[in-house]
Amino acid sequence: IMKNPVPQAASLLLEKLLLLVHVRPLPEGSGSGSGGEPPPAPGYYDTSCFKRGDLLEVPRTLFIHFGIYLGENRVAHLMPDILPAFTGDRRQIEQVVTNKRLILGVITKTASIRVDTVEDFAYGGSILVNHMDRLFQDQVLGSEEAARRAEKLVGATAYSLLWNNCEHFVTYCRYGAPVSFQTDKFCETVKMIIRDQRSVLASALVGLASIVCLGLAPCTTLPTILIPFFLWMAG
Repeated sequence: IMKNPVPQAASLLLEKLLLLVHVRPLPEGSGSGSGGEPPPAPGYYDTSCFKRGDLLEVPRTLFIHFGIYLGENRVAHLMPDILPAFTGDRRQIEQVVTNKRLILGVITKTASIRVDTVEDFAYGGSILVNHMDRLFQDQVLGSEEAARRAEKLVGATAYSLLWNNCEHFVTYCRYGAPVSFQTDKFCETVKMIIRDQRSVLASALVGLASIVCLGLAPCTTLPTILIPFFLWMAG
């Protein structure tokens, strides 16, 4: 029995759309040895208010990046990265991920859960602490448990915009369930767009059928216009 290719094709299309909306490359010059402004100097952020196991969020223009604070100015976070697929040299992998490494990691679905300084993790963005706790309420694990889960997962991993991104990583560590609210929200938006497109297509087809069946006489003009219009409103 042949599998229906439509769901697979839809999933691939959705991931490509997510790539355009969900991924915002690091600023040029973020990689070691490249031009541009250097990352913020150590001490740029006041880490005295962070506790081991805290969930950190950095809002970006089109998405939010997440990490787990490990203490001593260290953050574990999941980053798309092509480099672990080619080398095991930790010195190279631990360098700040460049735009090219990030984008190729998304395309090839490879990533690493890495530990960086708060400055490299946030890269100048504002940081929210445990902002997601309100969504999970009684599901919050102990801070030490969250940190240990994050440390245990450090290393190369598969990457998926839909099923295994930085938000899945932190929600698993702090709440015990890998979920991604921003991905779910984007999927709902795509579904709405698809439904609207289907409504428009159905309206156009009914309109053409009305013209073919009823002709272009003045007495048929009104229903020819109204039928597609009400179908579009219902969609």
